[in-house]
This record gives sequence, C-alpha cells and structure tokens, in this order.
Amino acid sequence: MQNNFVTDAINLKSYNLSESDKIIVMYSKDKGLIRGVAKGVKKPKSKLGARMDLLVANTLMLHKGKNLDTICQAEVLNTFNKTRQDIDKIFYSMYVTEVVNNFGLEEDPSSEIIYNLLYKALNTISTSESKVEIMIAVIKFQLKMMIESGFSIELESCLCCHDKIGEETMYFVPNLGGIICKNCAEKVHYLKKQMPHKLRDFFKQMAINDFDEKGEFETKANEKVCTVTFEALKEYIALKSPKKFKSTDILQEMPIA
Repeated sequence: MQNNFVTDAINLKSYNLSESDKIIVMYSKDKGLIRGVAKGVKKPKSKLGARMDLLVANTLMLHKGKNLDTICQAEVLNTFNKTRQDIDKIFYSMYVTEVVNNFGLEEDPSSEIIYNLLYKALNTISTSESKVEIMIAVIKFQLKMMIESGFSIELESCLCCHDKIGEETMYFVPNLGGIICKNCAEKVHYLKKQMPHKLRDFFKQMAINDFDEKGEFETKANEKVCTVTFEALKEYIALKSPKKFKSTDILQEMPIA
C-alpha cells in the first residue's frame, strides 16, 4: 500500500485512453497537477462514472505509477451542481479551471493555496444568483491566481517612471503588467487602455477581498465594470500563460444536466 496516496482533487480535463479508459487531469490539494488513469470509466456500470466528469471535486485514492497514476477510489466532495444548469456558470468555470491547468505545476509548492482558491471560485460561481456575482468571483480568482503564480499586477506606481499614481489619468498596459501615467503613455507603444482611478480601486479591492465578502465594491459593481475588468485580466493572463487558452473547445466537453 506504500505506493498508494490519498488527496483531494478537482477534475480539469480528460482524454480518451482506450475504449473504456480515460486519463483525467486534476489539480490536487497535496501535489498540484496530477494525471490519473480512470480504468473502465466509460463502461455503464463503472464505479468511478460521473465522479470523473469535469468540474467535480473528489477525495481520491491513487496508485503511484511510473508515468501515470491509477485512480483506485473516488468519493465526491462537490459536483458544483448548479453550474451545470447555467451556460454563464459553465463558461466561467471552464475558464478558471483552464487557468489552473495552464499555470499549475506538478509537485506545486503552492498546491494547497491554489486548490483552495480554485475550489472557492467554483463553489462561488455555482451558488451565485446573478451574472455580476459570477464575474466578481472570477475576477477575484484571476487576481489572486496571478499573485500566487508570481505575476502580480502593479496598481500603485507607473511602471515606466515609478511615480505613484493617485486619482489622475492612468492607463493599464497588459504587456507591462500594470499601470502607467499619462506622461509615460505617450512613449509606450503597447496596447493600453485608459483606467479611471475608481476602476483601479476596484482591481485592488478584488485582489484583497475573499470570495464570500460582499462589501461596497461588490455591492456597487455592475456588469459593464465587471466585463471591462474581466477582459483586461483575461488578456494579461493570456500573455503570461505558458499554454494557449482553449476554453471554447473545452466547453463542448462539459456535460449539461
């Protein structure tokens, strides 16, 4: 039994291995990214069955293999069931899992932090009652995930001249990873988007607030503000990602109850 180990993990992706077997890519609480073979999972009477669907959190027992681990047992922790009835929830859930798949590491030293971050994001998305609530959860995830991945966004000082920026005109530059002042904007040829100071404050607060917090910024946020923020962060994350995003392709794999 010494080659067996137990961990909590969330299913991110799956691949067909044979007529009855699949490879499941998961992010685990103890080891970061892991890949496990789910033997016989495509058979009608499989014990693993729906537990290996995408967007399911399980407590797993796996047998350590040379190249691939084998999933021996799975006990469901959360199916995020309300997500499967809402196309917005499905899309944003698939997006956050892809971010983790792209930035997560095997034997990740931050595995517990990132696992908890992903779990909270998926659970908050699932239980949200509006699109704004969904997007706020995703924005918090985006900002916190970039911090854990070493790509914090500079929101205090100009990345060019290093002067602190208050309420004056500023620009967000995804290629640089933060804000620049009006004077330096004329010299920067990367794509830049003007950022009102209140939007910058929204960025800063979302990076701090936990998923269950509903303070002034969460209460006053509207879909336009959330969309602008999400798209800006999505662009920045795509630039930093070691892998190309394929969220629209992954969306087609998602079973809808």
